[in-house]
Amino acid sequence: MTDRTAVRTGLLTVDGATLHHEVRGEGPLLVMMPGGSADAGIYDAIAADLADRWTVATFDPRGYSRSALAGPVTDQSPATHADDIVRLIESLSPDGAPAALFGSSSSAVVALAALARHPGRLSRVVAHEPPVVALLPDPEAGRALFAAVREAFRRDGVAAAMTTMAAGLAPEEGEAAPGPQRAAAGSEQSAAAEEPPTPEQTAERADTGEQAPTAEQAATFRRMHANLPVFLEHVLCPFSGYVPDLVALKASAAHLVVGVGRDSRALLPAVAAEGLARRVGAGVAEFPGGHIGLTEHPRAFAARLRDVLAAP
Repeated sequence: MTDRTAVRTGLLTVDGATLHHEVRGEGPLLVMMPGGSADAGIYDAIAADLADRWTVATFDPRGYSRSALAGPVTDQSPATHADDIVRLIESLSPDGAPAALFGSSSSAVVALAALARHPGRLSRVVAHEPPVVALLPDPEAGRALFAAVREAFRRDGVAAAMTTMAAGLAPEEGEAAPGPQRAAAGSEQSAAAEEPPTPEQTAERADTGEQAPTAEQAATFRRMHANLPVFLEHVLCPFSGYVPDLVALKASAAHLVVGVGRDSRALLPAVAAEGLARRVGAGVAEFPGGHIGLTEHPRAFAARLRDVLAAP
């Protein structure tokens, strides 16, 4: 009997890059795109849970981790990343069958671009909290926030940038406070696990019942942390500044589900997501946790995603 959680790895040449991708399971194709500075490793737990129903493909975005660029890194485009997704779908679904697509945070922006540009290749798209500032009540404030994050990175480094982002995304006084305020990019977990735990940290975690990361998990976190400079300099502002093709998305709204975190509905990405749903007539699905609920509650998040993907 085949182990459906076994990982099959591959490399795919696309325009200007080579994509590392990982495939688990059998059944209809589901492509899961990592957001922020994350790579395929962010989905290890969720992909294993869903591999009983889908062929789950995860990957490192171009310029991250094991997906090398053919030249120097420059500002990234959601449209280019969307075309990468379609190339991946074509390689894994050569019979032309459409694929389901999931993206969170910055990769949810890619999901919107992919649906607008290649609707015939996609059966269902779940875009979880795309931080598209054009859809905010005050777009200029959103653009100013992400520009300030990038400037903090240029001036003082990664830690200063993440602090600026966390402060900027916190709810105003008097609003319902979301859960853990771990900024917005799906990458601060990797920053917190930049190095393997010390013996003292391991002992402390054992005392509190917290499970220490394995050596493999620690390596994954270090890999994703190393992507943060690329994310902060070349992805954050171009992706958050993306202007969706609302006409094309409205035409495909039956295939689009906008995800929001139960604990993050007062934050910028969820506000933008719900604004998008209203503009194009897409459905809205609430997911466990906050903006990075997929790392906070991976099993519950996978169960909710299973329901959303399987809904008629």
